[in-house]
Amino acid sequence: MAKLKSHSGSKKRFSFTGTGKISYKKNGRGHLLRKKNSRRLRRLRDKGYLEQGPADSMRKLLPYG
Repeated sequence: MAKLKSHSGSKKRFSFTGTGKISYKKNGRGHLLRKKNSRRLRRLRDKGYLEQGPADSMRKLLPYG
């Protein structure tokens, strides 16, 4: 069987942890940071992890992750 292609946009935005979870960088940290309070920026600094449902569909886009 032929190799499956990974989705190019997903490769750039998502990564797999050692335990198999899918992590991503939260949005909202690019610009206009003065008006966002420090509590909000501190929460945006953390990585996000996909829930089980979206993670299953993401594994189809990243078959070799």
